[in-house]
Amino acid sequence: MTYIVLEWGDDTDGTAMATRDGKGADLRRSLTLLWEGGARGQRGPRPRLTVERIAHAAVEIADADGLEALSMQRIAAELGYSTMSIYNHIPSKDLLLEVVADVAAGRPPELGGETDFREAVRRWAGALWAGFQARPWLLRVPLDHAPVGPNQLAWLDRLLQPLLAAGLVGGEARAAALHLTAVVRGTAQISADMSTARGTDGEFPRDGVELARALAEVVDPDGYPALAAVHAAEIAGDDLGHRRPDGVLPAELSFGVDRFLDGVESWTAARTSRDG
Repeated sequence: MTYIVLEWGDDTDGTAMATRDGKGADLRRSLTLLWEGGARGQRGPRPRLTVERIAHAAVEIADADGLEALSMQRIAAELGYSTMSIYNHIPSKDLLLEVVADVAAGRPPELGGETDFREAVRRWAGALWAGFQARPWLLRVPLDHAPVGPNQLAWLDRLLQPLLAAGLVGGEARAAALHLTAVVRGTAQISADMSTARGTDGEFPRDGVELARALAEVVDPDGYPALAAVHAAEIAGDDLGHRRPDGVLPAELSFGVDRFLDGVESWTAARTSRDG
């Protein structure tokens, strides 16, 4: 899976956490927090402070005010604890974000009722897309290694099932799953960036057709022959067949996912023919 790496600053004064702490990845600490919940100390009559409570509070802050609003001090204030109490449970900003990303990802969709591997994969991709639309701040969480949390591994496992059923084996299935995840994530990132641009500039094109019309005035067909041809087709509406949303995937994602699935089918069919 791919992630956007940010530069983050000091959080001790309560400012938004926007950089890494420079300590690098620690797989053992990550696994402990993600799978065992970390330290579970208790003081006084208040509800016990846990990694899970901290993570859910952080998700609520990010949902309400964006990733920039997230800080150890803000979380401590929301829960009624000191900032040091938060650090006692989650000792670094990197680890906090790793736990928060896993909690925010939630559980993947159930695909057990799908007998067609294509529809199962499309439903998975549609659910991942919907998650990024609901929580676009997840696209900006920096991670420096592959996800190892229970929720994000569940998403990977759920996608691997139909890919294995389609005939991919071992590393093939993993590579295909990671590629598809990157496609969905990358497309969601572009969509989020364009939505942000539209929010700050009312004249920014709303879709590819409007952008094509705007660029048609400046793009020279002699210098950009392929781009000019694509723009002409978009403006004429000749490519709308694959752009209509189908209720599972948005128009900007469906074509790429369907062609990816075509490739999986062709690859497995060719191997079956060769081995048979």
